Amino acid sequence: MALGKDYAAQDCSLARALEVVGERWTLLIVRDAFYGVRRFSDFLVHLDIPRAVLSARLQALVEAGVLAKDDHDYVLTEAGRELWPVVHTLARWAEDHLSAEACRVFLHAGCGTRIGPDGMCAACGRPVRPEELEIHAGPGLRRRTDPVSLVLRSPHRMLDPIRT
Repeated sequence: MALGKDYAAQDCSLARALEVVGERWTLLIVRDAFYGVRRFSDFLVHLDIPRAVLSARLQALVEAGVLAKDDHDYVLTEAGRELWPVVHTLARWAEDHLSAEACRVFLHAGCGTRIGPDGMCAACGRPVRPEELEIHAGPGLRRRTDPVSLVLRSPHRMLDPIRT
């Protein structure tokens, strides 16, 4: 039996969420948007994704209200920013259960403390919003040489646009 294209028969909030973010590449696009990737060409080179797939995924994310298109840039909407705990938790899950080293380390920019797996700042005792985070290269970061990877090696504020 062929795999269906949607979860229409499912009566479940998770199934509805998967309609938006459950396809291959989609959460990686969202991840890169958090990291400051904004331009189609930068998503394309950093993800090494087929052009047609990227175009379709970006369009679907815009239609779902996760991304907004501003001139030539794609930016996370408020709904898109609310996906940060999901993206962060999945990455931490891989570190814990798939023997993956952290590719990125996230520090609370206000105090310099690394946030925990739950997104909390131990020093401040509160959850940290994405715009309050600074991204640093982690020990598991591969040394890719595409222009986006080179820019992302340097510490920078989450959501701030990168320029290659």
